[in-house]
Amino acid sequence: QVQLVESGGGLVQAGGSLRLSCAASGRTFSRYFMGWFRQAPGKEREFAAAISWSGVSTYYADSVKGRFVISRDNAKNTVSLQMNSLKPEDTAVYYCAADRTSAGGYYQAHAYAYWGQGTQVTVSS
Repeated sequence: QVQLVESGGGLVQAGGSLRLSCAASGRTFSRYFMGWFRQAPGKEREFAAAISWSGVSTYYADSVKGRFVISRDNAKNTVSLQMNSLKPEDTAVYYCAADRTSAGGYYQAHAYAYWGQGTQVTVSS
């Protein structure tokens, strides 16, 4: 089992940047496939980015590709999401998620067994 705690959210102007971090408990962090999802008011939770166990492979939603970068540090049990060129439509609660496999589809929320509490990101125009 793993517990996840996100941080780094806040209010930023359009075009600005934010870096989200997710700290994981436990000694087996490297065995978890990690993802970032987001949920805007009145909308379903959607995939943003994911990273494989070693960090070699990364995946992005088309809406964030070229602007967001996901990374992980298995020695520090953390996964980060660097968000650049932010747009008002990026406003959402951002969630960190973990699962032992990606068999369920890394872009599918239901494929992840563990979730953080979320951190709010607000981008003003």
